[in-house]
Amino acid sequence: MYLRIKYLGMSLGILFTWKGIIMIREIIKDEAVLQQKSVPAGPGDLQIVQDLKDTLLAHKEHCVGMAANMIGFHKNIIIISLGVFNLVMINPKINKKFKPYETEEGCLSLVGTRKTKRYHSIEVTYLDEHFKQQRQTFSDFPAQIIQHELDHCQGIII
Repeated sequence: MYLRIKYLGMSLGILFTWKGIIMIREIIKDEAVLQQKSVPAGPGDLQIVQDLKDTLLAHKEHCVGMAANMIGFHKNIIIISLGVFNLVMINPKINKKFKPYETEEGCLSLVGTRKTKRYHSIEVTYLDEHFKQQRQTFSDFPAQIIQHELDHCQGIII
């Protein structure tokens, strides 16, 4: 069963499954809201992590990543799809960037595509969803997704 409700001014989709309740948040499309910078996240923000997982799953056919501000929370949390699994990054930061290139990207929050500059390879430090410090290098499309979502956290709209 699926219900759509308004709660505290936000539209929520609630899907009841055999695994439990899945919260599907409305995608924010207001550029003024998307341009606000996010703040660091903490252990009290784990519900946002779950909401990102649920909302990305609901949009998996046309979405490969999300930032918390896309679902109404100005916290430094992103999620990216790596095919067989999704990776949550809390308070991610790019430490190193290699090989810049120009590309065009689309966004679930915006209409159409826009040109932007990205890097083929990046080194990122972040906290995983258990708040353990991680450092990892990403290349090509996963690196591009992370850069796009980190732009969202900084209030940068491509």
